Amino acid sequence: MNNAMLRDLAKLVTRLALGVIFIAHGWQKFNEWGMSGTASSFDQMGVPAPTLSAWFAAVVELVGGALLIAGLAVPIVGILLLLDMLGALFIVHLDAGLFASTGGYELVLALGAFSLLLAAVGAGRFSLDQVVLPRLTRGTVAAS
Repeated sequence: MNNAMLRDLAKLVTRLALGVIFIAHGWQKFNEWGMSGTASSFDQMGVPAPTLSAWFAAVVELVGGALLIAGLAVPIVGILLLLDMLGALFIVHLDAGLFASTGGYELVLALGAFSLLLAAVGAGRFSLDQVVLPRLTRGTVAAS
């Protein structure tokens, strides 16, 4: 197995893991807390435009996670997920310190960084991006 294949397998594993985590968080906002509960929670945390922010976070996390798993529109999805995590970092978690056990930012920092990485490197050859948008992703695979 060559280096390019190993890098594409690493991208696939990263997309799958990140996608599962984001789907779980988006699903939680829609189904466990409900959108009114999510918006209320966002309001209590001081998130601006809590209802709009709750919908943005829930949709971007749920749909974005599914798109990561499929490997579709990964550069765009990666940026949207990064923006979602930057909001969580700066509005909610930064003042609580690093550790997630105390409400800190370690998880949102890691999720945001991995989202940015995927936005930068693309989905890899094992993705729908390679099937649907091969001209846009050709440089990503060639650079691998």
